[in-house]
Amino acid sequence: MAAPSQPHKSTYDVIVVGAGIQGSFTAYHLAQRHKDTLLLEQFLLPHSRGSSHGQSRIIRSAYPQEYYSRMMPDCFRLWQQLEAETGTTLYRQTGLVLLGPPGEPELEACRRSLGVDEVLDAAALAQRFPGFRLQVGQVAVLDSTAGVLFADRALRAVQEVFRRHGGTLRDGEKVLRIEPGATVTVTTNAGVYRAPRLVITAGAWTGAFVEQLGLRLPLQPLRIDVCYWREKQPGSAGLGSVSPCFLTLGLSQAPHGIYGLPSIEYPGLMKVCHHHGSPTDPEKRDHIPSSAPRPDIAVLSSFISSYLPGLETQPAVMETCLYTNTPDEDFILDRHPKFSNIVIGAGFSGHGFKLAPVVGKLLCELSLGEEPSYNMAHFTITRFPGVLGAA
Repeated sequence: MAAPSQPHKSTYDVIVVGAGIQGSFTAYHLAQRHKDTLLLEQFLLPHSRGSSHGQSRIIRSAYPQEYYSRMMPDCFRLWQQLEAETGTTLYRQTGLVLLGPPGEPELEACRRSLGVDEVLDAAALAQRFPGFRLQVGQVAVLDSTAGVLFADRALRAVQEVFRRHGGTLRDGEKVLRIEPGATVTVTTNAGVYRAPRLVITAGAWTGAFVEQLGLRLPLQPLRIDVCYWREKQPGSAGLGSVSPCFLTLGLSQAPHGIYGLPSIEYPGLMKVCHHHGSPTDPEKRDHIPSSAPRPDIAVLSSFISSYLPGLETQPAVMETCLYTNTPDEDFILDRHPKFSNIVIGAGFSGHGFKLAPVVGKLLCELSLGEEPSYNMAHFTITRFPGVLGAA
């Protein structure tokens, strides 16, 4: 995918492995800092093999963890900057409804992060958003800043600006070997590249890369069912393209949480997914028999029957995506404990897309040896014991 005018050279200031949204934003920030940057992607672009494809992702200010909510104003600003740089609409403001039991700690933390006092009961929520039906005693909190990011469009936009600033993007190049040192050598199926700095943002493939470098990170790739549900009567459910996103917190029937987005990908179909999946090998994710049990579908069907009665209770369309989870579901954003010129961004645990502009900035800062813009205590590699010493 390299532009025809780009020379096929072998030496760069920085190499970034993995051109999903996190790696692409890292490369974007590096190029804007006038670093000669190579962005490598193993698959031909665009592709649906990783975690950054699809038309929509939720963006929200509400976060139970203060260290994420503190980043969100910067994220919104950087997404708007990317819109201005490309003249492309990347965000639609829809609002977000957070559903859960009253007093639920994460729901309360979200409410505090928003600085709002209003809590909606079942009647108030139904009046404002007729498609939603809360159960007796449950409540909702509204994040009016939230909305939908157009994911595929966003990925193309950030890669376009990266190239515009002189960056080199090579897709269809699978990394075969990484040799650490003062100069890092990266061997692909098409060439050998060298740089004094390397950033690894390879999604579900990160674990295999860092094992070459003596790290055994607790990364678990999960295969996620991405489901779209049809309105029983078109237009009757009040869940069309102008309805809000939603997210559940602390519901006993959905311990991992359920989230939904308005009708965007498929007109008349609402995207509703369980924030959970089945362990998978990223190389074999699509080799699942159609008869394989899918317990998440039963969880979603039961939820829709109770909370979104205007939708059919069986999905009309099913796709798949990859999450790469850490045990605590916080990201890994850190320098390699032995090789400080190698930086790793991984484990985005199904909630990283919205934060990619700031993640990319932090990985850029780490790579350049600068003090990061945010407190990184929650993102260190060494919070996990026994990570060093892999073969």
